[in-house]
Amino acid sequence: MMEQNQTALIAMSGGVDSSVAAYLMKQRGFQCKGITMRLYRNADLGLSAYHPCCSQQDIDDASDVAFQLDIPYEVLDFTSDFKEKIIEKFIRIYECGGTPNPCIDCNRFMKFEHLVRYADREGFNYVVTGHYARIEKDSDSGRYLLKKALDLSKDQSYVLYMLSQAQLSRILFPLGSIKKSETRKIAGEQGFCNSRKHDSQDICFVPDGDYVAFMERYCGKKYTEGDFLDENGHVVGKHSGAVRYTIGQRKGLGLAFGTPRYVFDKNMVQNTVSIGPEDHLFHQALMADDANWIAFDQLKEPIHCKAKTRYRQEERAATVYPADNGQFKVVFDAPERAIAIGQAVVLYDEDVVLGGGTISRVL
Repeated sequence: MMEQNQTALIAMSGGVDSSVAAYLMKQRGFQCKGITMRLYRNADLGLSAYHPCCSQQDIDDASDVAFQLDIPYEVLDFTSDFKEKIIEKFIRIYECGGTPNPCIDCNRFMKFEHLVRYADREGFNYVVTGHYARIEKDSDSGRYLLKKALDLSKDQSYVLYMLSQAQLSRILFPLGSIKKSETRKIAGEQGFCNSRKHDSQDICFVPDGDYVAFMERYCGKKYTEGDFLDENGHVVGKHSGAVRYTIGQRKGLGLAFGTPRYVFDKNMVQNTVSIGPEDHLFHQALMADDANWIAFDQLKEPIHCKAKTRYRQEERAATVYPADNGQFKVVFDAPERAIAIGQAVVLYDEDVVLGGGTISRVL
């Protein structure tokens, strides 16, 4: 169906997904403009100008695709905001003992906030991205619902749970109803320069995955060594800085025991890391704050649903209870493994995202 006189602002990262999203929107008859958000300058982070993600190469690729599609294209600079709201928060959460999720924060505080604002200013009806998720309006409630992608292997609804009703009403996800293999096929058929480009798997500003090296380089400091403690609080070795270890970690501890040991707690004030048997990783409940509800306005009574505490994880059955000050409590039907403070807990009813929040406490 051709949708003439409708306008769409396309977030183009330089990857294959956003390129095909732009192509599909033009095929639908939308008047499109491509936008790449410059979130940082590689040299400021000690990275090559052509490292694999969010690089000058990505901007060049996005520009090439926009030229091929014959749509206007612009690069917008948000480096200052990204530094404050994403990078510095990322470091702060790690230094406080949590496990940050910068991709969720970037979607929330950078991409959709800035893009919708820009769309308003420039008179665009919709904002379009290459995310794999779906948005549908519920005829009974009148609310916009966020749903899983049809290609569950690529579903990104977990990192989009923070979208508001106002934002959902303005966003389109044209890839939500197709498989990734079809996206690649379309890009190949159109001869896009990035049709075989690999998907980014890492945090964009930490492309090698060594987040501690990045933090030390960025902050100009060295994290100091401290004590490994066993489950009884006894010192069993030395570590190279508590910030280097995450809940559930087994490899890279540099300790030898007769049975596997896992990181189950950290004390950032005392710079200690507690390790123990795997059963120390399991907990029945958590508290979350900064809640965002999509399927309803607010949680007024307990609900039984599915919850996931990590992006690459199957949802687990749980009961969710409202709490004070925008918080909620999640009690799992069975103990859950390696719940990490700072990560998101996202709630589902089948393929519908009910809402979610940030894990603030493990019970």
